[in-house]
Amino acid sequence: MNLKGKNAIITGGGSGLGKAVAIALANEGVNIGITGRNEENLKNTIEEIKKLGVNAAYSVFSIDDETAVKIGIDALVKDLNGVDILINNAGIGNFGTLEQMPSETWEQVIKTNLFGVYYAAQAVHPYLKEKGEGDIVNVASTAGLKGGANMSAYAASKAAVVSLSQSMMAEWRKENIRVITLTPSTIASDMSIQGGLTDGNPEKVLQPEDFAEWVRDILKMNRRALIANGSIFSTNP
Repeated sequence: MNLKGKNAIITGGGSGLGKAVAIALANEGVNIGITGRNEENLKNTIEEIKKLGVNAAYSVFSIDDETAVKIGIDALVKDLNGVDILINNAGIGNFGTLEQMPSETWEQVIKTNLFGVYYAAQAVHPYLKEKGEGDIVNVASTAGLKGGANMSAYAASKAAVVSLSQSMMAEWRKENIRVITLTPSTIASDMSIQGGLTDGNPEKVLQPEDFAEWVRDILKMNRRALIANGSIFSTNP
């Protein structure tokens, strides 16, 4: 399916996986709206995207603030003159033992990673429903399929995203909205490298552009086909 002329909103699009997806879609002729908290990163990414010949805009807000998410998403839809695709990518990772991690940190991880997906999807859904079709890609993690030591909050948040996303899919596919749940393994991002999960070796470890190509190819599938769930791993890290 040709993506040229579509409009995509990518949360957490100023860096890492979100930026890589934004660039991959822009190379297909998709107009891009990105969100995040770091305005400088957003501005720099937008300038890079505009050089690819598509429309691009950004909105600064914290994904854990429902009102701000709604206002920011609505503004991007207006700037882009519509929305066809939502990439729910924004998230945080705080790692540590159950004993060490303060409950406030634990709650913030859940608020950002789970409620952020819910808020953004709820903000975009009415536009896709009115149009009669669309795509929502919810980025979870293999940590959400099987928890591990020192990642209780992160794993729990991503497990909840998987269940939320599957529930969205069951309801919204009846409106011709494809809801896709992706559970990538460790990718060389600032979060994973700083968290000590990987050294990011590009010879062995998944890179953001690998993930971006995967997302692009899934979205290009004929609309009669829906990838409900999918994982991607490094071959031999």
